[in-house]
Amino acid sequence: MPPMYILELNFECYRDTSLGEAEPAIVNYLDMLRYQGQILGREFPTSMQDGCFVSRVVCPEQDSLHPDNQSEQVALAEQGLHQAGLLAPKPHLLGMDLLSDSTDPCGQEGERPSWMLLYTSFVHTCSPLRCGDHFAPIPLYRLPAIANGDHKQIIKWQEDWEACDQLQMNGSIAEHAVLHEISEVGSRLQRRGSDLARRLEGLCGISTYYYLYRVGGLSKAAELARPCPGCGGDWALAAPLHEIFDFKCDPCRLVSNLSWDFKD
Repeated sequence: MPPMYILELNFECYRDTSLGEAEPAIVNYLDMLRYQGQILGREFPTSMQDGCFVSRVVCPEQDSLHPDNQSEQVALAEQGLHQAGLLAPKPHLLGMDLLSDSTDPCGQEGERPSWMLLYTSFVHTCSPLRCGDHFAPIPLYRLPAIANGDHKQIIKWQEDWEACDQLQMNGSIAEHAVLHEISEVGSRLQRRGSDLARRLEGLCGISTYYYLYRVGGLSKAAELARPCPGCGGDWALAAPLHEIFDFKCDPCRLVSNLSWDFKD
């Protein structure tokens, strides 16, 4: 599967400017790229080199920053760069990111996933939308905008899910409250995520599922027998899917794992 890539963005000055003028314009531009899924993560080291501002970013594909992948918000942010005395950035490919997940190959091969799912964790910075066939992240800019011209609502859901996951993994504060959010049908986080999944399915015409985290339980046998929390139906799979998912409910568009307390 295709790797992700590390690039440098060189923001050249076409007139005298100041850090106070250039910094907010660059930060806003990078945020808009992030909300379109063109760059990944939340921290973008930026330095001054030979009179240029240089930011280092990770992109899902070599051509992620092509204008065809931009949102209207990115184009407006580019105008903000000009107003701050900066030219549109020149991308410079540094190489493959050896530590990132591989990007889903479906888009590059002209195929479409047979199904998709919203899945993330506190250790992931890639797109939270994954191909159900390859379990590889799908660049969000390949899809129609979810709302207001870009994918900011998906990115914000991802941030909230990952924050909850980090807290429950640390196990020191708010563990039960955040575990409810990522593992229970009816939680605010689940309702938001499932709504996003439904909207993506409507926009793309591809069945889109939501991942429910599972931990705890009385026994492995009891966990294997647990019904779908959405409809109460049977949703156990004959074999694990992608070595993670042991449950899948097609009517409710939910997937889940056997409790991590009992998973081999």
